[in-house]
Amino acid sequence: MRHTTDEILVKIRDGRSMALREQVKLTALLSVPAMIAQLSSIVMQFIDASMVGQLGADDAASIGLVSSSLWLFGGICSAAATGFSVQVAHRIGANDFTGARSVLRQSLVCCLLFGLGIMVLGISLSDILPVWLRGNSNIIGNASKYFLIFMLGIPFLIIEFLAGGMLRCSGNMRTPSILNVVMCVLDVLFNFLFIFPSHHFSIMGFEVTIPGLGKGVVGAAMGTILAEVIVCMMMLYYLVVHSRELNLIQDSGSYRPQRSCIRKAFNIGFPIALQHTLLCSAMVLITAIVAPLGSIAIAANSFAITAESLCYMPGYGMEEAATTLVGQSAGAKRRDLMRRFANITVTMGMTIMGVMGILLYFAAPLIMNFMTPVQEVVELGAAILRIEAFAEPLFAASIVCYGVMVGAGDTLVPCWMNIFSIWAVRLTLAAVLVGSMGLIGVWTAMCIELCFRGAIFLIRLRSERWIKI
Repeated sequence: MRHTTDEILVKIRDGRSMALREQVKLTALLSVPAMIAQLSSIVMQFIDASMVGQLGADDAASIGLVSSSLWLFGGICSAAATGFSVQVAHRIGANDFTGARSVLRQSLVCCLLFGLGIMVLGISLSDILPVWLRGNSNIIGNASKYFLIFMLGIPFLIIEFLAGGMLRCSGNMRTPSILNVVMCVLDVLFNFLFIFPSHHFSIMGFEVTIPGLGKGVVGAAMGTILAEVIVCMMMLYYLVVHSRELNLIQDSGSYRPQRSCIRKAFNIGFPIALQHTLLCSAMVLITAIVAPLGSIAIAANSFAITAESLCYMPGYGMEEAATTLVGQSAGAKRRDLMRRFANITVTMGMTIMGVMGILLYFAAPLIMNFMTPVQEVVELGAAILRIEAFAEPLFAASIVCYGVMVGAGDTLVPCWMNIFSIWAVRLTLAAVLVGSMGLIGVWTAMCIELCFRGAIFLIRLRSERWIKI
């Protein structure tokens, strides 16, 4: 598959014509592995949530309380990595492989230093954050410990984001996908060992013991971080040693960051980081709105967010493919291909997520039953998932359109579009509806906002103001 993908990608860089069939085929070749990678990540979150859900509503709520804050820090790290990986996509599209490797060397230093700074900030906030989020006394302690352990792994997380992004922007979706599946398997294994105590079974007269640390919520964080550290090292090793386009042993170069590279990374990444910060800050506020509703509502909200991610997984896989395809087309100065790949990826993303939305609507109770035995949580979670199912096609439009625009280097306007949508529409409606409708009102606000956001992204896509060559 990699050989076929490379053959078609070369046509972009060399300025050769491409039939529609080839464009669709290339989109599928890049998006399917990206979807598998996203699926493995979602399955990992799904299994984490279901394992912790067996411990009770308070333990599940302690993770749900800080989840949006973890997304905030993770999103900032992802934005920093994206600022460099998009530059690499442009360099490869222009057949400047030496320049692409130069950007990679500088990015390793910059992202590691940035990750260490974020780690220190997160550690300093770990004790006070659950209190700020208005968590009750039953969940504050575990929430603080869970957040602290994740912050200790931030330097590895940002390098994993960087290595995976670099490989995907070079056209190699397969390796990051495989390693993400490995991470999912490791996460399941480590979480089983760390969350639950030792299990004793008698099989045909033989006593069998499966070891376990019985660490509960803390064990869930330990298992996930250990899996991420191992895969980070594997991803980085493949990138710098075995990547055909980007391995660093084929030539020498300086690791000292240059002003021009940092400035470009900032221009691309800062709007993304600002967007993540404000979007996740909004999610933190929504968590604070939900928290007074009690542990049942917090747990249902957290489980439903994890369950819904099964639907938007294809959208984010398509987004990654769109960023690579549009980014390399932009580097090759192929305006025609930028437009075509944008239309193909957005159409495919909306179609797939529309089907997933239908499945979510009918399977909502089954999914929630798998994640928790608490019936009150199941019923409330299923109800809010069925509301969200109606927003999936337009949610897909916003996700994939954003990936298209990032690939083109157009990040500032889409950033403000996302910020305006969630702050002016979702937060306002959630604050109004929560008093009379509870958690149902919060998710109704979310559904309306996602539909609005998808509509404005489709309008910008059609305007073609995002095309920058």
